[in-house]
Amino acid sequence: MANKPIVSKRIFGLPQKIATFRPGGERMTTVLIVVLALLAWEAGVRLSGAPVYLLPSPSAIGAWLWRYPWPLARAGTVTLVEALAGLVAGTLVGLTLALVLNFWSRLEQGVLSLALLIKATPIIAIAPILTIWLGFGPAPKIVVTALLTFFPVLINALTGFRAADPAILDVMRSLDASPGEIFVHVRWPSARPYLFAALKVVGPLAMIGAVVAEWVGASSGLGREMWLAYTNLNMPALFAAVFVLTLLSTMVYQVILWLERKWSFWRVGD
Repeated sequence: MANKPIVSKRIFGLPQKIATFRPGGERMTTVLIVVLALLAWEAGVRLSGAPVYLLPSPSAIGAWLWRYPWPLARAGTVTLVEALAGLVAGTLVGLTLALVLNFWSRLEQGVLSLALLIKATPIIAIAPILTIWLGFGPAPKIVVTALLTFFPVLINALTGFRAADPAILDVMRSLDASPGEIFVHVRWPSARPYLFAALKVVGPLAMIGAVVAEWVGASSGLGREMWLAYTNLNMPALFAAVFVLTLLSTMVYQVILWLERKWSFWRVGD
């Protein structure tokens, strides 16, 4: 019998795990796990007879969302805008500081010490002060979110700038490239994966920072809705607000993933 050609499990040099990847199957598995968890939660509450003011069932939370969708939608929009504004501000501050330290390394010890001091200060301690200074509007929430997000961006961007291939740097210098040209063509592409890694961490964190600031004092937002539900022992409303926060945080994370796929033009193969 003639020998049959052996078909490689690698397609055009792609690893097997990439060549056989089925995103639809993974999505179905994720949905199935979530559905089973919700069913187990519902059954546990009903069988244990837990009162609704201690642990509401998913059906009770869903009923609250069905009855009062617009207040939570408006509150979620306010929190999302505050979080995104703070995320953009924190990212710009972190990138700017990393850029300065990339060209003037003598400032590194002082700048990083100050940044670490700000990072180590608990946000819950800063939020009341900012609320007194800036009022109950969106400004203190944006500042809190920016303070919460700038440090990871600063560290990751600076690490990425310095992770550039030394051989490529030597070639660029041998061609008399200016520091600006080296930064644009070598250091910035090197820092891009590090930057997106930081954004995937601080993106959802920005939502949490905005909510924490709203707990201290706000006229609107998910934090205010949570505080009102907490003070009235309205657990379905509290869990519904947490659900909206989780949904928005996941959405922010997915948008960052989409931007990474769109703007990251190179990948390190396996």
